[in-house]
Amino acid sequence: MSSTHFGFKTVDEKEKAKHVRGVFDSVASKYDIMNDLMSAGLHRVWKAYTVQVANLKEGDRALDIAGGTGDLSLAFSKKVGSTGQVFHTDINEAMLRTGRDRLVNEGVLLPTLVCDAEKLPFPNNYFNVVSVAFGLRNMTHKDAALREMCRVLKPGGKLLVLEFSKVAKPLEKAYDWYSFNVLPKLGKWVAGDDASYRYLAESIRMHPGQEELKALMKNAGFGHAEFHNLSAGVVALHLGIKC
Repeated sequence: MSSTHFGFKTVDEKEKAKHVRGVFDSVASKYDIMNDLMSAGLHRVWKAYTVQVANLKEGDRALDIAGGTGDLSLAFSKKVGSTGQVFHTDINEAMLRTGRDRLVNEGVLLPTLVCDAEKLPFPNNYFNVVSVAFGLRNMTHKDAALREMCRVLKPGGKLLVLEFSKVAKPLEKAYDWYSFNVLPKLGKWVAGDDASYRYLAESIRMHPGQEELKALMKNAGFGHAEFHNLSAGVVALHLGIKC
């Protein structure tokens, strides 16, 4: 049996996706308000920076992986215009449904599909930009997912990975206290679910740090990879360019 981590627990590789699905089924309806509360609204700034770095143009094609409630898909759709394409995807149907409803309420109709990042149903060399925001750490085989993202990008295309990362050393103790004491209580109060937000804190600690993820991207086939720390490394935006 091959095993992997689910937060601090060790689980069968084949079971991780089911466990992750349970987490996001539970929090989907409160996901946006919890993001605002947990980050004091900073997640909107992080995502706006990601959209700026994406630098999409009219007619471009973008793939939003783990698109969830649709923040990036909505922003990308405004950049590519009526002649471009944005695919809003997620492996979790509850999150995807929440995002699709939100997009429709905004008057935006996008191709929306349940999609496993490790087996993308798109042709080679198709997209100008692929993004994954706060989703890579939940994937069982990150290396396989990164290779797939590279495959579907056009030469010169960009991968943008926005993810929680390793915070600056002086802030570690305070950040750990907040993550393991405040987040679960906030989750229980707002979403009625402390366990999912305890998993969130644990999954961040198990995710590769900035340099390690950069190396994974290079190994996946990206000719250039770099990262930009945001909010003292609480979050990092990794950029990969397909040569």
